[in-house]
Amino acid sequence: QVQLVESGGGLVQAGDSLRLSCAASGRTFIYGMGWFRQAPGKEREFVAAISWGGPSTTYADSVEGRFTISRDNAKNTVYLQMNSLKPEDTALYYCAAIKAALLPTTPRRYDYWGPGTQVTVSS
Repeated sequence: QVQLVESGGGLVQAGDSLRLSCAASGRTFIYGMGWFRQAPGKEREFVAAISWGGPSTTYADSVEGRFTISRDNAKNTVYLQMNSLKPEDTALYYCAAIKAALLPTTPRRYDYWGPGTQVTVSS
C-alpha cells in the first residue's frame, strides 16, 4: 500500500504562485507520480506527471510553461510549482501514484490517490 498526502493549497489572486506538495509513504514500489485536478461539475483532469527514477515529465497543454513538477527522492515528495495562476486553475488538486512504468494522463490508470488539496484563484 501507498499513502499520499497533499498540502500547500489555498486562496490566491490571479497571477500569484503556489507550490503543492505530495508526501508518499509505504513499501510498494512506485514508478511515477501524477497531479490531477477536479473543478465542481467537471471530470478529473490530468495536470502533470513525473517518474521517480528518471527525467521523464509530462504536462497538460493548459499548464505547460506555467506549472513545474519536480521530486525529492530523499523525502519521497513530489511538488507542483504553479505560477501565473488563473481563475480557471481553481480546483481540488490530487496527487496519484502509479506502479506500472508509464505516465498516463488517464486517472483510472493510477493505483493510489491522496485526499486532495483545494486551490482557489480569484480574479
